Amino acid sequence: MASTFDADPPTRVRRVFERHAATGLHHGAQLAVYDGTDLVLDLATGTVGPDGPETTPDRRHVLFSCTKPYAGICLHHLVERGRLAYDDPVRDHWPGFADPGTEKATATVRHVLSHQAGLPYGPLDDDPDRWTDWADAVAAMEALDTRFRPGSTAAYHALTYGFLVGELVRRVGGQPVDAYAREHVFEPLSMVDTSIGLPDGDPDDVATLAGFEPGERCRDVGVGLEGSAAEAAALFNRESIRRAVVPAATGVGTARDMARFYACLVNGGTLDGTRLLSTDTVETATSVHADVETDGTMGVPRRYALGFERAGTAWDKYGTLAPGTTFGHGGLGSIVGWGDPDSGVAMAYVTNGIRDEVEHGQRANAMADAVRRAFA
Repeated sequence: MASTFDADPPTRVRRVFERHAATGLHHGAQLAVYDGTDLVLDLATGTVGPDGPETTPDRRHVLFSCTKPYAGICLHHLVERGRLAYDDPVRDHWPGFADPGTEKATATVRHVLSHQAGLPYGPLDDDPDRWTDWADAVAAMEALDTRFRPGSTAAYHALTYGFLVGELVRRVGGQPVDAYAREHVFEPLSMVDTSIGLPDGDPDDVATLAGFEPGERCRDVGVGLEGSAAEAAALFNRESIRRAVVPAATGVGTARDMARFYACLVNGGTLDGTRLLSTDTVETATSVHADVETDGTMGVPRRYALGFERAGTAWDKYGTLAPGTTFGHGGLGSIVGWGDPDSGVAMAYVTNGIRDEVEHGQRANAMADAVRRAFA
């Protein structure tokens, strides 16, 4: 049998991709890669769940935190149109967000987008039955007290990020964030299989998630998000959660659409004749705005852009070969998307298997390195 390195570059990538499913890292997956403005890979392998038919490139998946850049780009769109500014206090646009003169009132749009708002966690995180009620979620954000002074450090806002961004979009843009993203991001870019929440259609058309428990190995205490992979899979397999508009977690879509999104940004905000954002806005959105040795939530080094993460730490999921200019986002133990302005490559790797973050990082980095060796 010929070795992996005897094959052409796309075939070498395909072999790594298919091996991940064959060895049981997940039941099924999608991989899409853009090289500049060209879609050079659009693959699917395995099954839609533990007991399901073969998956396809069109099968939608729950995107978890890979939803965050989709919500964040809506705010960038509004900034570019002069509707708000990055350094505006949040309460200028949302008076109920904070009382005047309080520490919370100093939080800005920039702080929200870069996980520096001081509101990384609240009771709502542990009460998913409330996620389906937007008004309740907004009231919960208004009731939160800061855990640190806004702008003083960064702590990943796993759930609160989405409701903070989403309510700003609603108040400033005049539409719910799912509708705004559909009209101003997904439809213009022909991301035909992507939405924030599942607005219609059969929920069974979305891949079934499975949780994989970690193997026997060492793990740093306090690193990553807590919780069982099986519990997360069961929660996000519920129709009520999939249909909920949770702009930090319930995006639904494909690797093909996600890679297209990052390809647009890598190409300065334009793709196939559609301009999403200006080059200057893309530069601002994807530049580092917070760089911490220990993220207050994740317990690891993180570099945050505005709605994106940046490569440059040992805990990234963008490949061991990634330059520090790479930007992207991961989704709970299962998904990653990124763009590399240096090479012009954009990639999305979407699976239906939730793994511990360390194991997911190994899987995502191996896939990213294979892609870079082939196309970068």
